[in-house]
Amino acid sequence: MPRLRLPLIALLLTATACSQTGQRKDDAPVVVSAIGSERLLVDPATTVIDEAQAVALAATAQGLVRYDRTGQIEPALAERWNVFDDARSYIFRLGEATWPDGQPVTAGEIVRALRRAIAANRQSRLAPHLAVIDEIVEMTPQVIEVRLKSPRPDLLNLFAQPELAVFRPRSVAGSGPFRIVPGKRDGLLLRPAETPGDDPKAAPAPQDFVRLRGERAAAAIARFRTGASDLVLGGTLVDWPIVAAAGIAPENIHIDSAIGLFGLAILHREGFLSTPQNRAALAMAIDRAALTSAIAPDWAPAETILPAQLDSAAPPAPGSWMTVAPDQRRALAAQRVREWQAVHRGPVDITIALPGGAGATLLWGHLAASMIAIGITPHRVGIGDPSADIELVDQVAPYDSGRWYLANACRACSDDAATLIAAARDAPDLYNRTHRIAEADAMLASDVAFIPIAQPLRWSIVALRLINWQGNARAWHPLNHLRKQ
Repeated sequence: MPRLRLPLIALLLTATACSQTGQRKDDAPVVVSAIGSERLLVDPATTVIDEAQAVALAATAQGLVRYDRTGQIEPALAERWNVFDDARSYIFRLGEATWPDGQPVTAGEIVRALRRAIAANRQSRLAPHLAVIDEIVEMTPQVIEVRLKSPRPDLLNLFAQPELAVFRPRSVAGSGPFRIVPGKRDGLLLRPAETPGDDPKAAPAPQDFVRLRGERAAAAIARFRTGASDLVLGGTLVDWPIVAAAGIAPENIHIDSAIGLFGLAILHREGFLSTPQNRAALAMAIDRAALTSAIAPDWAPAETILPAQLDSAAPPAPGSWMTVAPDQRRALAAQRVREWQAVHRGPVDITIALPGGAGATLLWGHLAASMIAIGITPHRVGIGDPSADIELVDQVAPYDSGRWYLANACRACSDDAATLIAAARDAPDLYNRTHRIAEADAMLASDVAFIPIAQPLRWSIVALRLINWQGNARAWHPLNHLRKQ
């Protein structure tokens, strides 16, 4: 971000705030800005969706299950389910649901939609984790079975993801929980979908409607600041500084207790980064507590790849560098840089791939200062630049498996570690799966194939009238759970 852009945004936000009239009326439609693309309705089988598109898809097309406001699984197209055969078979009993034209959603349509979603887009973030699905079959008009190649006790979290919503591809419209009100307008106007037993003549109250827009963070924050919206969703580190510059009231700012990966993946194991000891020097150079507290309050630092034991047979594996006292880490890291330079003459250059935006620039400042302090010359490039040696990974975990963390942390890890991660995926039973995850975690930690920094920073700006908004580990906030149960 150019140096003058952030102050300019702050000035514009301050100026527009002069017309602010306070909180929106409680009997008005809920206005939501999701940070991302203006084009909200896209097919996730052919397009990798962003946050705004995910919010729109989940609002208009549910899957077999979905998330509630706490990030827990709740019924959607399936009203109940059972797990059999050591988590190799999931049986879903369907409830009643209708398409926007009033026709019932059938088991056959659900099966075809899910098969298409799983097979179509190999660029999807879920694609590597859906390969375990062997078959989806219609057992009866009310029952669907999902058969797996190997055990997956965490499958429901995958089926709650927006990419596995069930919809008709031509319209990208599903069974709810909202219907799209026709008409040309800015964003989407959504009304609650009818449920069995509803009076077809009864109209929803104005406050039950939602107007959803996809837009850039600065525009979304400005809209909220002027009292023209109730909610901003999808905030990340990249745009976090704009929140402070806009002068949003503290009671409206909420940071999720999100879990996932936020750290530096090793892309090339060459030169200085060819040894675990030198990669550990980078890990020791970073003062995680100082970095996170300087950028955002309540941002949780992290030193291990796994945030908890999850489905591993052992607690999160510590890196060898973690045994060094925090106040001694930089001195040891600097010593390793000097030892390297004693044999390999010349500067030690490390190129870091980071996203754009003011928040990423703040992160770059802290990382660059840490590296300079131990004798490394840092360089910044954009995400995807082939010259990068390390790259920022910033992802919320879609489900609670150690294998997801390890697979996403392993960008250029050792062949042995990659083999263990694959073995965990293909394990014939849960015992072997949990032990392969533990072994792979220990190997990545000792090899320093990934440098954890923190948990992902995710934030929302929430009007006080949205009394049911609740932070959660998924950083996911369904539009049908903002005002009432």
